[in-house]
This record gives sequence, C-alpha cells and structure tokens, in this order.
Amino acid sequence: MSAPDAAPGGRWLAAYVGAYLVFLYLPIVLIPLFSFNDSIQAAFPLKGFTLAWYAGLFANEELHRALFTSLVVGLCAAALATLTGVTVAYMDVVGGGRTARLVSALARLPILIPGVIVGIALLILANLAGLGPSRAAIVLGHTLVALPTTVVIMRSRLKALPRSLGEAAMDLGAHEATVFRRVLLPLAAPAVASAFLLAFLTSFDEFIVAFFLAGTDATLPVFIWSQLRFPKALPGVMALGTLILAVSVAVATGAELIRRRGLRGAGPVPAAAAGAALQA
Repeated sequence: MSAPDAAPGGRWLAAYVGAYLVFLYLPIVLIPLFSFNDSIQAAFPLKGFTLAWYAGLFANEELHRALFTSLVVGLCAAALATLTGVTVAYMDVVGGGRTARLVSALARLPILIPGVIVGIALLILANLAGLGPSRAAIVLGHTLVALPTTVVIMRSRLKALPRSLGEAAMDLGAHEATVFRRVLLPLAAPAVASAFLLAFLTSFDEFIVAFFLAGTDATLPVFIWSQLRFPKALPGVMALGTLILAVSVAVATGAELIRRRGLRGAGPVPAAAAGAALQA
C-alpha cells in the first residue's frame, strides 16, 4: 500500500483512538471537576468553587472505618499475594515440570473468571469454613484476586535473569534455598516491590468480591456504593473518588517506576556475581 493510500487510514485510526480516549477518560476528568462545585447537582453550569465536600470527609466516622478496613485488607492481601506469587513464579520458572506449570496457570486463572462468580464462590467457601462475611474473608478473597498480577510480574522478572547465576552459585556449593535467598531474590527485589504495590492497589479498588464478603466490615468501595443511594451524598462521593483516583495513579506510577528501574539497574549480570553474592 502506498503512502497516499495509507494516509486516510491512518487519519481514521487516529480519529478513532482520540474518540475512544475521550469516551474513556472524560467522565473520569469530570469527577474532580464536580467535586469542587458548590452544588449537590453534577451538572453544568458550575455554581461556584468550594472545598466543603473535602472538609466533610474528615468528619465522617463511617468513612474512616471503611478506609481503615481497606488499608488493613489491602496490606494483608498484598503481602499474601506477593509471597504466594513469588513462590509460584519461582516454582514455574526455575523448578519447571508439569505440576509447576499447572499451578502457575491456575494461579493466573481468576483474572479470566467474572467477578460475580468469584464473589459467590468465595462467599460459599467462607460460610463452609466458618468465617462468614468478615474482614478475614475479604483478605483471602482479595489475595485470590491479586494473585494473577503478582505471578505475571514475578514470572517475567525471573525469566529475565540468566540461569547461569544459579548454576554458578550451586557450583560454589550453595544450596537451592541459598541461591534463591541470596542471588535471585535480591535481583528480583524491584519486581517484588512492584508486585506488592499493584496487589495492594488491586485490593484497595476491588468492589465485587468485597461486596459479597464484607459483612459489617465495609471496605472503601463498598462504602462509596452505599452512599450513592443518597443524592445529597454525591458531592462527597466525588470528592472521595478524586482522592482515591490521585492515590491510585500515584501508586501505579510508583510501581511502574520501580519495575523499570529494576530492569535498567539489572542489565547483563555476569555469572561471577553469584560468587560475590554468596560471600559472607
């Protein structure tokens, strides 16, 4: 296809991408805009500028409890998902074998299952286990939801590390556990940090599973959903949504910067580094 023939197609593609981005992000941009509007109606023209909706967030005790629950659940779920993801990825990449590949595939499967199905299944399992809807049940559910993210990140990082590192360390007399702890894990530390941050963000923003498992311990997304039934609470919800959006972007950006810095800093690692890492 010649350049003149390709130009119209390129313009149509650019127009389509532009329209898609506007459709996707314009509503998100409107949330911060209306959060400063001095009116309970989310409509144009704007009535005036105010910070009252943000000030009201600090006096809402129910919001504080939901935020505390989300932070506790997010940190616990991220820790469990990262620990499990590191283990599964190491078993898949380094250990190999059919069982390791099967476990790795099953760990990544929840991302393909509809959230409603996962929520119902976890609710049944929590009731059978005697947990019921509770904070512990949400932690376990969010661990399952965040696990695919940690496994994918850790698999890609461990696959990028030369196998010669482990082989050289074993030639020097190191056991497999020592190779993992003192050679592979330090080199994969940025990926571990990135996986933890993204797992925390996944848990913090997750709604469907938390809705089924919350009980009396509502997370922040469940609290926001409950407030949408009251029209007068809409400006406060938009103010809260703006803060959550800012934090989510900051955490996601930090995770990506850590991951990229780890990739740049690693570079081609010589096998001799394994011997240096094993020195006391």
